[in-house]
Amino acid sequence: MKNAVLGVQMLFVAFGALVLVPLLTGLDPNVALFGAGIGTLLFQLTTRRTVPIFLASSFAFIAPIMYGVQTWGIPATMGGLMVAGLVYVLLGGIIRIKGADFIHKLLPPVVIGPIIMVIGLGLAPVAVNMALGKSGDGSVQLVDGDKAIWVALASLLTTVLISVFAKGMLKLLPVFGGIFVGYVLSLFLGLVSFEPIQNAAWFAVPNFTAPEFNINAILFMLPVAIAPAVEHVGDILSISNVTGKNYLKKPGLHRTITGDGVATMAAAMVGAPPNTTYSEVTGAVMLTKAFNPVIMTWAAIAAIVLAWVGKLGAALQTIPLPVMGGIMILLFGSIAAVGLNTLIKHQVDLHKSRNLVIVGVTLVFGIGGMAFGIGEFSLQGISLCGIVAIALNLILPKDIGDSHIVDQAQMDD
Repeated sequence: MKNAVLGVQMLFVAFGALVLVPLLTGLDPNVALFGAGIGTLLFQLTTRRTVPIFLASSFAFIAPIMYGVQTWGIPATMGGLMVAGLVYVLLGGIIRIKGADFIHKLLPPVVIGPIIMVIGLGLAPVAVNMALGKSGDGSVQLVDGDKAIWVALASLLTTVLISVFAKGMLKLLPVFGGIFVGYVLSLFLGLVSFEPIQNAAWFAVPNFTAPEFNINAILFMLPVAIAPAVEHVGDILSISNVTGKNYLKKPGLHRTITGDGVATMAAAMVGAPPNTTYSEVTGAVMLTKAFNPVIMTWAAIAAIVLAWVGKLGAALQTIPLPVMGGIMILLFGSIAAVGLNTLIKHQVDLHKSRNLVIVGVTLVFGIGGMAFGIGEFSLQGISLCGIVAIALNLILPKDIGDSHIVDQAQMDD
């Protein structure tokens, strides 16, 4: 019984971020809960239930899902995400044969850093538009602008204060806190309609969506799996440090990344966002010293049960647009900062012309909206950035890295 209670607590920690992804991308939050639960159970099966970690909706896929849904629809987007999950499985097989060093050679920090930055910065206009009460592309004013900005700022400020000043378990709930305060303010301003909750049944089958396979959607999603796959390694190292066990050796990185891929494929099969390991839950594990993987089994079961509560999904969908927009400002900025930190932590020297070319071209292609097309097929956004960054890293000879860009300060010296 104690493990069950702890499991529900772990789900509560992940809940805000878990449901934020489907709410932003137009997917069903109940399906996301179901996908997270099933994905976590499959991850445990793959890793022989040795790692106390919870899997749920991945932020890295927000931009690709939004573009995919708008361009090809939800079924084709899910088909692309299934294949992206297969990339994880293939990486797991390669790691088992060649070792983990292969990943670091193919995807060094100079490649991963700018890709992660594009994931965050590419969505900055969407976050600002939503905070101002507009649709993501800014074409339609959905909420009164004067009210929207106050709600967005309240959500943003609450999220910031909890992230910076909160202690203990509360520090792990910045998204949840931001949504709560923004929602309460929205109630006072008359921005919330309870009609969806009144019309929803207590018990309802989640709005599952079967995948369809579209070659354009598949090729668009394939490179997107690169950054989350590398982040997975960091998450496994993090939980290893917390528990004092080396999960890179047992069950092995090849098993954990394969488990992540299987979880993502299973989620996409039912219309849920891709799954990833949650650092919030790792923080909760550290605070509670709850190292038993069975606790995550209970968290997964709780997520699956909640997925069938119709009024819960309806309540989540009443959250006003500016509440999401305020949180997104911090969320996407934080993602970009993670990419920047990747470059700094690994001491990537941007005075070296090789590194500067890779980072510079990747950033401008991603943020500037560069696109290449042949017939009906086109590459743009994060998928194009991933391919370009990897190609430049493989093509540009390592020895030209010693050629430095001379800046004005050096000339003055």
